[in-house]
Amino acid sequence: MNVFVAGGTGYIGRPLIDLLLQDGHGVRALVRPASERKLPAGCTPVLADALDAATYRDRVSPADTFVHLVGVAHPGPGKEAQFRAIDLKSIEAAVEAASFAGIRHFVYVSVAHPAPVMQPYIEVRTRGEALIREAGLNATIIRPWYVLGPGHWWPYALIPIYGLMKLVPPTRDAARRLGLVKHRQMVETLRRAVSTPATGHRIIEVEQIRRAEVPALGNAAHYRSAG
Repeated sequence: MNVFVAGGTGYIGRPLIDLLLQDGHGVRALVRPASERKLPAGCTPVLADALDAATYRDRVSPADTFVHLVGVAHPGPGKEAQFRAIDLKSIEAAVEAASFAGIRHFVYVSVAHPAPVMQPYIEVRTRGEALIREAGLNATIIRPWYVLGPGHWWPYALIPIYGLMKLVPPTRDAARRLGLVKHRQMVETLRRAVSTPATGHRIIEVEQIRRAEVPALGNAAHYRSAG
């Protein structure tokens, strides 16, 4: 396949591109000027502004798959303005660019919800999901809560609390939905999502990310109509 990645030099983007190239896909990555050196060898850089579709929408082709990974690093409370300025603006631009280019499959990293915290972040990512639906794009929506990996270890302290929550019926569902996933599980889930394009909207929750499981095409339990 031909894959266009927005956010290809980051925490998840670079290792994902490595795997996609290993799988034989052609990969183009949207990067800021002077950041192209951070891309793996074999990836074609597209120098443009991720917040402005007009700067790159005519260079998405010949991709048939668009992977959106742009967002604020280390999301946390107090970053509402950044979420709206970066996460929201970038997905608005990405949907516009993908629609312009006739993309057949859009892959979007959203966030697990509902949740009792991080409401501004959840609102922005949920709006991103809505924009994709409204554009009529076939899409895979991946909903992690927190991705453990290099520089992202502190939530390990919460694991005993998650264990207790799973034992109590009123909190069991929340513990599963808002569970922690590992970096390699997240990257592998994205890799498999690219290799198995969705028709309609496929939602991948935390439990499936942990198993790096992408639901089979047509599995009604995990698909929602693009309309």
